[in-house]
Amino acid sequence: MLSRRHGLKLAALLPIATLSAVRSAAAQTPAPTVRTPVAFTVPPGACDCHVHVFPDPQRFPFWAGRVYTPPVATADELLALQHALHMDHVVIVTPSVYGTDNAATLDGMRQLGPQRARGVAVIDGKTSPAELDSLAQAGIRGVRVNLEQAGVVDPAASAKRLQEAVQQIGERPWHLQIYSRLSVIAPLKAQLAALPMPVVFDHFAGAQAALGPQQPGFDAVLDLVKTGKAYVKISGAYRASARAPDYSDVAALAQALLAANPDRLVWGSDWPHPDSAVVPTRTPADLAPAQPIDDGRVLNLLAEWVPDAAVRVRILVDNPRRLYGF
Repeated sequence: MLSRRHGLKLAALLPIATLSAVRSAAAQTPAPTVRTPVAFTVPPGACDCHVHVFPDPQRFPFWAGRVYTPPVATADELLALQHALHMDHVVIVTPSVYGTDNAATLDGMRQLGPQRARGVAVIDGKTSPAELDSLAQAGIRGVRVNLEQAGVVDPAASAKRLQEAVQQIGERPWHLQIYSRLSVIAPLKAQLAALPMPVVFDHFAGAQAALGPQQPGFDAVLDLVKTGKAYVKISGAYRASARAPDYSDVAALAQALLAANPDRLVWGSDWPHPDSAVVPTRTPADLAPAQPIDDGRVLNLLAEWVPDAAVRVRILVDNPRRLYGF
């Protein structure tokens, strides 16, 4: 079997016409983060709605203000993950380490192709309408607002950032993706419900599984989901729970969201699982090893949380198709 390293060496020696065949063979190598085989039938058209790519930093430099430095994770490796998880589509999200530079995300989307990949970008007040139109043409379908970055956890400041993003999106058929915590989301409930575009909450909306569905603020998320205003990514279970490797306490959160509205849930692996935690002995420029997550085992949890195969089709296929335009 062709290894990724040997595939890349060979690609450097081959004519352009044969590069696609080399990449196709390299993509069939096992994904190292899938150690447990997928144990249920993944429906055709399934989508992993939350991943990142971290290509060669010499070509795609990290933002100077980042809080961590991830290992390289390429589009070829992402394609291998797609094959291992039996996914046909993927959504690449610009992570905080690039600031508002979406070049790495766009490159990953380009390599995987428009039939497979969509993206979510990060913008700021300097992003021009022409740049937004270019992002839309490239396959960007939403804007991510990271309310955790640099300690922005004040609801008033968060409300201002959200409104600025809404004004920039304008009439574009995009959604607003939010990475935050429940104590920030709950005070913004009325504002979020009134937004002219869908809202998507990352990673169980920042809920902590140990506190259960009754934890303060989760009711606001459930209400937004129930009314169809918000989507929630049931992703990054390891961010919500300390009970590795099966995160048993996350099931109650997933089932509460499922009861609220299965048409507003999407699944994501959160590959390649960067460790963004602040470690006293590690500077932002030091390499932060990826977290040792078994993506096959985590995907199998979806079948436990959602035993009805027809509902899984809605979560893995129908909802992403509606949200990302596949």
